[in-house]
Amino acid sequence: MEIVIISIVAFLAAILTFFSGFGLGTILTPVFMIFFPVELAIALTGVVHFFNNIYKLGLVGKNANKDVLVRFGIPAVIAALAGAWVLINIKDTQPLFSYDAFGNNFDVYPVKFLISILLIIFASMDLIPYFSNLKFGKNKLPIGGALSGFFGGLSGNQGALRSAFLIKAGLSKEAFIGTAVVVSTFVDFTRLGMYATKFLKSGLVDNLTIVLIATLSAIAGAYIGNKLLKKVTLRFLQVTVAILLIVLSIALGAGII
Repeated sequence: MEIVIISIVAFLAAILTFFSGFGLGTILTPVFMIFFPVELAIALTGVVHFFNNIYKLGLVGKNANKDVLVRFGIPAVIAALAGAWVLINIKDTQPLFSYDAFGNNFDVYPVKFLISILLIIFASMDLIPYFSNLKFGKNKLPIGGALSGFFGGLSGNQGALRSAFLIKAGLSKEAFIGTAVVVSTFVDFTRLGMYATKFLKSGLVDNLTIVLIATLSAIAGAYIGNKLLKKVTLRFLQVTVAILLIVLSIALGAGII
């Protein structure tokens, strides 16, 4: 049963993340956690996410904007190393606060709470008319890359911050998605390399079948997402990303994900 559920979620999330630039890891990790221990769930999600990015790289990587890739991507990779190092070396992080709701206890951690505040600010800019045509100058791209890369290495939540900056970089929809995929692939490769020791100890090898099926499902979703891309406008993409960012921000800030 877990294979069916995880495969369906991977398929649908991959379609979503093709447009938004984030979502697969965020959605898939909690689903894996239903069936596996936390450490193993993170490992399984990370592998599916990486190979899905490799496939998307072949589909849309050629559309990446090289100038933005250098200014944004290099700081992201360097910062991802720092974030992953912090995650590996800091243990037993205490929650910022906890609360009970709907019969469950939710812990809100400092990193995710900070990310949620940043995302709400960025997302609101796309929904307020005054900011709708605002673009970040190229001098701001290294800052965005460093922020998204660091938090990606630290918490795995890299896509939302990356999309928040790149959507304002003046790119076409094809260049936005292509650039996001290339940066995401390199950040994934960087952080997975840092996590490798933990992953090997977590039982990843014993669950290769479910990794393979989930990866194929995600690739199928990415394929369909690529076909649908031609039918959407850049403004639709901007609004969709903004709404998804706000929903994700609330979930992160509330300790739900």
